[in-house]
Amino acid sequence: MKKALWCLGAFTAIGIGLLMADTKVDYSHSTDFKSFRTYSWLRVEAGNNLWTDRIRQTVDKELSAKGLTLQPSGGDVAVAAMGRTKQEQTYTTFYDNVGGGWFWRGFGPTTATTTVEETPVGTLTVDLFDASSKKLVWRGISTKTLSDKPEKNEKKLEDAVNDMFKKFPPEGRG
Repeated sequence: MKKALWCLGAFTAIGIGLLMADTKVDYSHSTDFKSFRTYSWLRVEAGNNLWTDRIRQTVDKELSAKGLTLQPSGGDVAVAAMGRTKQEQTYTTFYDNVGGGWFWRGFGPTTATTTVEETPVGTLTVDLFDASSKKLVWRGISTKTLSDKPEKNEKKLEDAVNDMFKKFPPEGRG
């Protein structure tokens, strides 16, 4: 009986681990994040308005807890969020041998290479831009966060965004 309970517990723990969101954060180490006091939204996209509203509210809650104040426009930081509730592909094309003459559209010996990257279902990306320079200064990505079943996943969204902003603001060099 003990062995059966132990096995059940182990399988449950593994299953929960597989369902949990995987969160990664990257940021500009030269940015002084403590100088940011306000933020404004650039855009939020998530496949439907319900998820868009949930994402906006959850990120607002985290940024507010970190001392940032929402402004309708002109904030120190501009926020953009993209949620995917279905499998998507991103195409990126690179041009080889372009050189200084910009040999495009048949002018010169140019080779184009296109790569396809699969964006998994449930990925949430939150970007923060320095509004004055318009440069990306912080990015949080969480996989296994969103799906088309919101009643099961609202808590996962909150946990993922909380995890993204756990160490925000990062220690920039400023």
